[in-house]
Amino acid sequence: MKATLLILFFSLFVFTCISQNNAMTFKQAEKNGIRISKLDSIYQSGLHSDSTKAVFWGKQDEFINAYQKTLQELGKYLKTNKFSWDKQTKCFNRIYFNKSGQIDYFLYNFGENDITLEKEKQFDALLNQFIKKYKFPMTAETGFAQCSPVKYND
Repeated sequence: MKATLLILFFSLFVFTCISQNNAMTFKQAEKNGIRISKLDSIYQSGLHSDSTKAVFWGKQDEFINAYQKTLQELGKYLKTNKFSWDKQTKCFNRIYFNKSGQIDYFLYNFGENDITLEKEKQFDALLNQFIKKYKFPMTAETGFAQCSPVKYND
């Protein structure tokens, strides 16, 4: 009986941790046991040249505009919270959305020496706050993902 309860508790704990919004670097994701290949098997591409693999096939322009708006909203949120880039900063993002448009994972990687550790920690904290509240303006029948290089500016 105790073993069954422990297994049930552990399963609920793991499910809760997995279902929370998470923003982190790709390296942190790997350290935390979050495998990109596993996420990519769960979340389909928002855009893809193969229509059978694209969640928003036929709505590409709408999706691109919504994705760009997401990054713009993040920029506004950072600015509202007094975050400053100080210089143009290159980054690569891969965002995983659930089917209702909430962000499950926001993975990122800055170029080497593009950002100080202190600035990255500040960005990470604000990004985690942002993704808890933000909802992508489009929904789908399944979870979806989008990646892109980004140049952040003030």
